[in-house]
Amino acid sequence: MRYAKPKSIDEALALLADGRWRMLAGGTDFYPAQGSRPLRDDVLDLNGLDELRHISQTPAHFIFGARASWADVTRAELPPAFDALKLAAREVGSVQIQNVGTVAGNLCNASPAADGVPPLLALDAEVELRSLAGSRLVPLGEFILGNRRIALQPGELVTAIRVPRASAIGRSGFVKLGARRYLVISIAMAAARVTMDAGGRIDEIALAVGACSPVAVRLRPLEQRLVGASPGEIGDIVQDYDFAELSPIDDVRATAGYRRDAAREIVFRSIATVIGPAAERAAA
Repeated sequence: MRYAKPKSIDEALALLADGRWRMLAGGTDFYPAQGSRPLRDDVLDLNGLDELRHISQTPAHFIFGARASWADVTRAELPPAFDALKLAAREVGSVQIQNVGTVAGNLCNASPAADGVPPLLALDAEVELRSLAGSRLVPLGEFILGNRRIALQPGELVTAIRVPRASAIGRSGFVKLGARRYLVISIAMAAARVTMDAGGRIDEIALAVGACSPVAVRLRPLEQRLVGASPGEIGDIVQDYDFAELSPIDDVRATAGYRRDAAREIVFRSIATVIGPAAERAAA
């Protein structure tokens, strides 16, 4: 096996063009996946790429470098539309894992229960990929293809996650259901991003559910039904929705039926965490 720790993106891309490597960043998924087997893969250690450790802004985007950690996310000054992502960041394992685990690594691991995916889907995030041939942008919903499958081509490196400023509006919330309060894999989770109009009705809404299908999904038909709804109408609309996008499974954590019912409840709660004060004003 080979081991390399490049100091620049160009060096990393040159190495990626010369064979297949197993990439190492935070390492929080790398070592558990290895188990007790001897390591035989060529390892490309990305921890020398300081230029990828940033959370920055351009006139058009908020950009999370591929080595930005979950702790970096919680500390960053970001608008309220990112509150769901910050809440998810606090749910990614222990504080020690949050200090080294990366946002990009959470996406590349492509677990159905990856906490970071629903909030980023609700923000219309896209993944920046680079190779010696150039760069391309892939919407997050097209980047994660299935359980442990991503749209990363040979020779490519994830360099950033980008969120359009046009999507970074409103406020957001995140609700995670697990068998216990901390250090748990999700049974179901939901993220909501909402903007309200001057009359107190939903002007724009983005909803995403994770751990209830092979890939976290946006609930676009439900979003369309909720546009124009008052706070008092939301519960009935969510209750009547069939959640056909979901395909939950039975496993040791929960049954498929429980997951579907839980998804309905936590979608409503994720919206309520955002518009609670508006609902109180409407009742008054």
